Amino acid sequence: MPQPFSQGGPMKKRMSVLVFLKGTTAPLVLYVDNPITLYEELTQILKLNSPTPKLIEKSTMGPVKKVCIQSTQICAVALQEEQYM
Repeated sequence: MPQPFSQGGPMKKRMSVLVFLKGTTAPLVLYVDNPITLYEELTQILKLNSPTPKLIEKSTMGPVKKVCIQSTQICAVALQEEQYM
């Protein structure tokens, strides 16, 4: 019976926040220390649905170090869990 391919190390999991912006096809992937808190903060902003734009500035880890998003440009937010070694 074939066994699954493994590099020998245990697989780790990390979570990221996906921010879908109006006018873009790919989401913005943000790696932060506490992704659940950021997800909840962004969903609260979406629930308010305020017509006046608010500038959201966050420091992140990973390829994107700092991001500024206008609250009126966010159309969806998601949490993503991925495996890595």
